[in-house]
Amino acid sequence: MLSINIYLRFVLIVVSLALGLWLHLAFGFWYGFVFYIAFLIFIIGYFILGTVQSAAMMIQSMDFEGAEKRLSLTFFPKLLYSANKAYYYMLKGNIALNDKDNDAAEKWLEKAQSIGLNSDNEKAMVTLQMANLYASRNKWQQATIQMKKIKGLKVTEPTIKDQIKQFEKAMNNRGILKPGNRGMIGQTGGKRRRPKSR
Repeated sequence: MLSINIYLRFVLIVVSLALGLWLHLAFGFWYGFVFYIAFLIFIIGYFILGTVQSAAMMIQSMDFEGAEKRLSLTFFPKLLYSANKAYYYMLKGNIALNDKDNDAAEKWLEKAQSIGLNSDNEKAMVTLQMANLYASRNKWQQATIQMKKIKGLKVTEPTIKDQIKQFEKAMNNRGILKPGNRGMIGQTGGKRRRPKSR
């Protein structure tokens, strides 16, 4: 997807509006019409897309501080297109996780999950984030519930599929380790008592 640098977009919004008004007032409406159209395209694009894409790229390169600053330039997140709004909340959740603010992360991810996303891949991505968060907080029952939700989705994105498999493996290993630990504890309790003879 073509992404315009947010600062360049702001400049284009101001310049196109200014040129449109100047030509309109100097020579008539139709002379400024093209620039009015350009202004509408740039401003509508900003409102529905925000700065989500560039912030996501920054997070991929582990620049969480830069991503947070970039997201702060989305002044009206409630006006974002639904998928971008969910990504906005998810990125805010990721930034909170990086700052070890689990309460804020849970709040943002719940917001992302509550949005009616278009594809099962997007739904799975947000739900997996929630499952990871619950697991990191030792809320295994909630993590299991999130994984059950994912099972009901048709995931086609290979990267997300791989992440789901890795998380399932971690969950299964946790289930295997518990009984093993209990057995080891039982074996360290000393000799078995013989049953009383009658």
